[in-house]
Amino acid sequence: MPLDHYVTLGRSGLRVSPFCLGAMTFGHDWGFGSSVDESVKVIGRYLERGGNFIDTANMYTKGHSEAILGDYFSTGPGSGQRDRVVIATKFMGNMYRGDPNGGGAGRKSIMSACEQSLRRLRTDYIDLYWAHFWDRDTPIDEVMHTLDMLVKQGKVRYIGLSDHPAWVCVQAQYEAIFRSWTPVVALQIEYSLLQRTVEAEIMPMARALGLGVTPWSPLRGGVLSGKYTRQSRPDPQTVRVAAESKHLNEQTYLLVDALGEIARETGASIAQVALRWLQDRPGVTSTIIGARRVDQLDDNLAALDVVLRPEHRARLDELTTPALPFPNEFLDLVKTAINNGTTVNGDTREAWPLSPERDDERW
Repeated sequence: MPLDHYVTLGRSGLRVSPFCLGAMTFGHDWGFGSSVDESVKVIGRYLERGGNFIDTANMYTKGHSEAILGDYFSTGPGSGQRDRVVIATKFMGNMYRGDPNGGGAGRKSIMSACEQSLRRLRTDYIDLYWAHFWDRDTPIDEVMHTLDMLVKQGKVRYIGLSDHPAWVCVQAQYEAIFRSWTPVVALQIEYSLLQRTVEAEIMPMARALGLGVTPWSPLRGGVLSGKYTRQSRPDPQTVRVAAESKHLNEQTYLLVDALGEIARETGASIAQVALRWLQDRPGVTSTIIGARRVDQLDDNLAALDVVLRPEHRARLDELTTPALPFPNEFLDLVKTAINNGTTVNGDTREAWPLSPERDDERW
């Protein structure tokens, strides 16, 4: 699958690359990341390979990430290419210490954040505008109405939700449907071999509502890159992964061992196998990859050429199957009762529902 094998994002006509370029590390303003020159090279290589989907946020590197993109497509090497690229950015983060309306999802904050992002991006419209995370204090109908206003004003083309609970996404979508507002087309969530709890509620919800899913942190901050082993721990001076990270445990090392074996069988790297597994998951549209250097970008993009056999996926699935919250385990237990009312988990029963008098330790 090449990078220019474009796919539609959710229930929309917006066509995006299967790998999205994440711009969170553009700029050194957070104490890590890429210089402006290196960021420009990464953007250029991504576009050269056929990529058209770039993701940033107002708060990334204190606004510098958006500014780097704005300069690139206005007066830099990408001048004249703005309309050929899908630029996604986010609101929610407060960039103004002491200002209670400097962030969040209230109408005042969203409209102000949008105007500021437009200025930094040096464009008159945002292709995809994300609510960065859930604001518990703002009614979701206010959020959706405000985003609909921005679409009608021509400042935003499509809207998405990032890191919201499933029930909030459903409420948001039906507020939009019932009130004839602009619907949500995409969902951004953390998803990887080390973060699969989203498969309980969020992924089924996204598929049911027609939301294109764009996972972030597909390598869990580098834990799934293969560079951390039982003998090689992260150096806190050079990476963002803490030496005491909860993910650096024996279960993870067993997973990395399996990834290494599959990588050798497929002629790929460990990171490429992990990325390919994720991109193949049902409901995933475009995986967000980060790269501080061009060589890292090239390595990640090569994952699109990896082919995993069914036994490879089955092995990785088995090693990382999460404990899902109620009622998922229970529903798996009784699914046969739904079909014929006579068996539950392989045991013969009188009928469904089960008799409440039955003395069975399962219940």
